[in-house]
Amino acid sequence: MIFNWLKSPEEHFPPHEDLKHFNDGVCASYIKEKTNLSQSTISNYLSMMEKCKILTLTRHGKWSYYKRNEEIIENYILTLKNNL
Repeated sequence: MIFNWLKSPEEHFPPHEDLKHFNDGVCASYIKEKTNLSQSTISNYLSMMEKCKILTLTRHGKWSYYKRNEEIIENYILTLKNNL
């Protein structure tokens, strides 16, 4: 679900009150609120997706923002199509 929500963040999340846009992604606290899961669970999920490079992380002060890495996703899909 998180991955799908991040595909069109403006449909699923409010922009962060300080930034007013989604250029850097969605604030991790908004993702946590929407999933209704614990902070540690969400942090683990987001961290794993970042390590796989399908999400990018941008920090602004104490806030962490995540967005999809569309280039990596597209390359992965093409690799699957060409090798399966």
